[in-house]
Amino acid sequence: MTAPEQIQLENIADSDYEIFALLKQRYSPRIFKDRKVTEQHLHQLFEAVRWAPSSNNLQPWRFLYAEKGSEAYEKIVDNLTESNKTWAKNAPLLMLTAFHKKTDQGKENFHALHDLGLGLGGMTVQAQYMGIAMHHMAGLDHKKAQQVFNIPEEFHIVSAVAIGYYGGELDDLPQKLQKKEIRERRRMPQNEFAFKNRWGTD
Repeated sequence: MTAPEQIQLENIADSDYEIFALLKQRYSPRIFKDRKVTEQHLHQLFEAVRWAPSSNNLQPWRFLYAEKGSEAYEKIVDNLTESNKTWAKNAPLLMLTAFHKKTDQGKENFHALHDLGLGLGGMTVQAQYMGIAMHHMAGLDHKKAQQVFNIPEEFHIVSAVAIGYYGGELDDLPQKLQKKEIRERRRMPQNEFAFKNRWGTD
């Protein structure tokens, strides 16, 4: 077993209850194989989003992606926080996510962010099925990115995503991030976020 395969194995979630295997296997790596994401796989990822549920079928999600080596890729990197730049600059593909703020009637689409999340959730599971990792990042200057890419005001940039096939070398990361890559995964217990009949745990 190779070192990257061992990391993947150790990152399988130790769930309290049995869940879909792809959900247990999914994690957010900071290392990727040095391999371009194929055009076919990209279409499959966006097709998963295309069939995600959305309020009134408005499908408010939008994505802007770029491959490593392109000018657009470097622009996305430039808009990331310094901590994200240290590892995301090696991902084969970077993507910005956004949503349309208004409904077709020009009213605020209160559910647009929720719908974008549903779309990205579907994309993430589809990616996992194909051996593709997605690391979602909140750390970016969304206002600057909006200007750099001339994105219309009616859209709001939410996050950046690093995408690539699982693999890569741990030594490509700084020592501090190497420790994060292999540390034990933790989640809050269900009773801290799922309440029956009344709010809270008291």
